[in-house]
Amino acid sequence: MASGEPQVVSGGIVAYRLFDIAYAIDLSAAEALWTERSRASSLRARLTTTPAKAVTFGVAPVEIALAPVSLSLGAGAVTATVTARLYDFGVVTFAVRLPAGRLAWSAYSGLMNEADRRLRDEEGGNGLWARLLNEIRTTFATALIRPVTSAIEEDYLIGVVHAFDEPLTAEALQARLDLVPLLSGEMRPLADSARGDLLRQSFSYYTDDLVVLTWDRAFIYEPRQDSDVADVLEVANAQLLEMRYYDELLDAELPRMYDLIERAQRAAPLLASRRFANLARRLSALVAEVTELTERVDNALQVTEDVYLARVYAAALELFRVPAFGAAVDRKLAIIRDTYAALYQESSAARGALMEAIIVVLIAIEIVIALTHH
Repeated sequence: MASGEPQVVSGGIVAYRLFDIAYAIDLSAAEALWTERSRASSLRARLTTTPAKAVTFGVAPVEIALAPVSLSLGAGAVTATVTARLYDFGVVTFAVRLPAGRLAWSAYSGLMNEADRRLRDEEGGNGLWARLLNEIRTTFATALIRPVTSAIEEDYLIGVVHAFDEPLTAEALQARLDLVPLLSGEMRPLADSARGDLLRQSFSYYTDDLVVLTWDRAFIYEPRQDSDVADVLEVANAQLLEMRYYDELLDAELPRMYDLIERAQRAAPLLASRRFANLARRLSALVAEVTELTERVDNALQVTEDVYLARVYAAALELFRVPAFGAAVDRKLAIIRDTYAALYQESSAARGALMEAIIVVLIAIEIVIALTHH
């Protein structure tokens, strides 16, 4: 960049990390636990500027403020604020917010890449994310419904700028600033096709705001300091995490289901009917459970009247491939439903055959008794 590049006057960097920690979370119990522990109230999250009738949470998550953390960046330590959001479908989202101000654009971009590397270095057993996750599991243990330990997690990084040292329109910003190093994390020049892919998902509502989305990063220029776009991106990542979790859960369940069916088929005829019936009930319960949870995930955020936010949300879901994971979950649920129906029919047929055998035996006994008597 030229020496006269614009400077970031007000802004920050937000690093998200998401984990699946339970089948569901009792949010009312979580609020009570947090109030009892910290003597501070929690917050039911809502979008800051968008009217409630335009965009609403299906069940508003509980947001709590955790202790700040210190990160070594550049020339010294930076204090970052930390918040956590608990979603009713079992996801916790951590947001680490680093302040950034009075930095040349290239320095701001470098700070974001350095923060990303530093936070990824914290992934060890005693790292930042592990400590935060352990704190949440311990604090809200009694509010977690069927806790789970999953290796699946999601992360997302957002660069947020509220003001430059000069007024910039979205068009001027894209012309004067190179967003590619910030969005890609790469300092080497990228090919034109790669640059085009990174900058394709760009959105503006006013002439002086801009949102650019990629798979794992985003840039938000918002002079009015609205956080709605960041909140929408967080929800989209939470939906991605849950769909990935249930996709892998069903991937593991299908081979197990086939093994159980094969075992039931090898059982003695007198036991086959009961085993088929038990297996059918188990699969029916699994389908009902996964269907309920995926519907809650799908309805986590309702976007109705805010056309701009709806476009950003829909683009994020498509970019994160949430519909593709949802379709994969639906296909696997359909396989299990078909298997349940087949097992139910086989169980009924086995019971019918057993009844026929019993009737034949009873008739034979009657004949023997009659002949013996005669």
